[in-house]
Amino acid sequence: MYAYKGFEPDLSCRGYRFVMGKNVTPEANCASNGFHCAENPLDCLTYYSDMDRSIYCLVQPGGDIDEDDRDSKIACTELTILRQLTRKEFFLHALAYMVDHPCRKVSGKVQREHSTSRNGYAIVRGKEPAACGKLGDILAFARERRETEVICQIAVAEVDGEKIQPGVWYDIDFVKREAVQK
Repeated sequence: MYAYKGFEPDLSCRGYRFVMGKNVTPEANCASNGFHCAENPLDCLTYYSDMDRSIYCLVQPGGDIDEDDRDSKIACTELTILRQLTRKEFFLHALAYMVDHPCRKVSGKVQREHSTSRNGYAIVRGKEPAACGKLGDILAFARERRETEVICQIAVAEVDGEKIQPGVWYDIDFVKREAVQK
């Protein structure tokens, strides 16, 4: 099982300083103790919403595991930090999670059809998803099939001021064309 965890820039969380690799604690109860992480990357943004002051990692929970009933958060007694994700990778993992788990509740961080970035990102899902943002923001797109809500395409782009301009609306087709041209 793989999961995701947000941290302060020094790999700390609630006063505990993690190390890359395996971390161990004696107990895991989602409400009160253990090492916390989330199956859905977007749930990390509930706890670490400031993308400029947080880092996000791919982790592997182990040992005793306790689940939360509010979101995909879990607590575990062993947490192996596999690697830090770039912002683009983080959102690509979030989109892949949506594709892999079509029956799970869609995160409140995801907007329908059109979105302007907030907090450094815009995640938009729909038949013709479109988004715009500020310099440095991430735009994440999930296109659904015309006849269903099944996701058939995903794309992620950064507003870089060159190919993707701030304040301009982009759709998934433009982003995919730009990715092919690189």
